Amino acid sequence: MKTFEVFFDGDCPLCEKEINLIKAVDFRKKIVFTDISLPEFNDAQVGVPWRTLMERIHGRRLPSQEIVEGVEVFRELYSAIGLSPLVFLTKLPGVRQLLDWAYVQFAQRRLRFTGRCLDDLCEVRRTT
Repeated sequence: MKTFEVFFDGDCPLCEKEINLIKAVDFRKKIVFTDISLPEFNDAQVGVPWRTLMERIHGRRLPSQEIVEGVEVFRELYSAIGLSPLVFLTKLPGVRQLLDWAYVQFAQRRLRFTGRCLDDLCEVRRTT
C-alpha cells in the first residue's frame, strides 16, 4: 500500500538524483513519485499552485491527503524506505531547526545551484 506521494521537479538535476536514490531503495513500493515538470502534471489535482510546488518540495500523506513541505517531506520519504532511525535524529532539538534553515537556504537558491538561471533572472516558467 502506498503511504506517501512526493512532488518533485524532474528538471532539477540535484532533485532528480535524490529521487532516483529513493526510488532505488523503495523496495516496498510505498511512495508515489510525481514529476511536476511534466506537461501533463495538473496542480489542481494537488490543491497547491505549481509555483508554490516549485519553491520547495511538497508531499502528500496517503490516504489522508495531508500536504507536507520542506524537510518533513524527506522525513516521510526516509521513513517509507526504512530509515526511521535517521529520521529520529533529524527531529532532535537544534538538529531540526538547523535542517529546516538549511533546506530553506537551498530551496531559495536551487535554480541557481543547478544552472537554471539566466543572468539575474532566476525563474522557471511553466510550459504547459
